[in-house]
Amino acid sequence: MSDDTAPDENWGQQFDRLPPTADDRVVEGRPSREEVIDWWDERFGVDPAVFDGYTFWEKGAGKIWAFHGEVVDPIEVEGLGMRILRTRQRHWKPSTNAVQRFCGDATKNVIELSPGEAKAFVDGHDQQLDRWEGDWGYLTAAHEIAGELEPLGVGLYLHGELRSTVPKGRQEDLVKLD
Repeated sequence: MSDDTAPDENWGQQFDRLPPTADDRVVEGRPSREEVIDWWDERFGVDPAVFDGYTFWEKGAGKIWAFHGEVVDPIEVEGLGMRILRTRQRHWKPSTNAVQRFCGDATKNVIELSPGEAKAFVDGHDQQLDRWEGDWGYLTAAHEIAGELEPLGVGLYLHGELRSTVPKGRQEDLVKLD
């Protein structure tokens, strides 16, 4: 930690472990491990046990990372595990990697896409999908691959439109979706 940064301040150049609960919070605005796990459960129905063995870290303002293992706290490194979530904004936003890794068995806010819809989604196209009757906001966009429903990434559903948030560097042509 920088000599001029107090222990109750967020320092954007290092990873700080999330506190176990809100009562353990020292840095204002930093979510707790419990809040992060509860959010995945409430938003996507992800079983909290999926996160057993993971530690959660914040680097920057609201960039939450999951790491399967233990390291010293705080730690000044460029990356640690996988960025899973952006907090400190009105609506928390999951990362594409996190949805692909943790939402395979999600039970809420999963929109199943047809082959054509899935291809358009991973290519980064927004599309009108009026059939969704669930919550608006961030969804897991999924498609059946080899007989299993697989998460493709994060979609933002508003006013009958599914917006693809697949990063440009990750957009692919999926030739076998048809």
